[in-house]
Amino acid sequence: MKRPTTAAPTATAPDAVAEPAVGASVPARLPRPRADAARNRERILTAAREVLVEHGSGAPFDEVARRAGIGNATLYRHFPDRAALVHHVVLFVMDRVTAQAEDALSGEPDAFVALCRFTHAAADERIGALCPMLAGDFDRDHPELLAASEALTRAVETLVTAGQGAGLIRTDIGVGDLMVALSQLSRPLPGVTCGDVDRFVHRHLQLFLDGLRAPARSELPGEPATFDDLRQKTM
Repeated sequence: MKRPTTAAPTATAPDAVAEPAVGASVPARLPRPRADAARNRERILTAAREVLVEHGSGAPFDEVARRAGIGNATLYRHFPDRAALVHHVVLFVMDRVTAQAEDALSGEPDAFVALCRFTHAAADERIGALCPMLAGDFDRDHPELLAASEALTRAVETLVTAGQGAGLIRTDIGVGDLMVALSQLSRPLPGVTCGDVDRFVHRHLQLFLDGLRAPARSELPGEPATFDDLRQKTM
């Protein structure tokens, strides 16, 4: 009896993708963001942060696009309206400030030096100047923002607690005290351009930080402020 002949397997190119069998379900493929698109997005958010600081939430889109070095169409592809842009700028800043807190704690053996490094870096991220963005119609209860806020809270609380545990930071202050001072001292004064006031920000922040050193040289009135206190009074 003659044995049936088996056809030799066809060689497949390394990058070739096998065709699915008829009737087989094909999982949807999620497109990977292009590297240039990711770069454009970060450039837009960085530019938008500066424009919002200078002009407020009514900042012109044209100026954001101009500073980012892109066209208006590219800007609108990423952020279709002003609310979306403001939302993502606030997220962008919160995430970066959280990373600054984590990096300072892991990169500095001295907990007070770590606190100083974080505070100055957070000021450079314009966290205080963006506080007015949280007013008006801004959706403060958006799940993304709540998650970002919780991550920021944990990171800064860990930083402050480490300093207090090491006996380097006075124990009668809370994270809220730090964030209130950071917000107030890094926010441009009304009628003053950012460039004119930036040279004073880090000087005044360091004066404040020196007041956080342990042992305390004075007794503070009231109770330490927490992040929850800030949310209740400002959000």
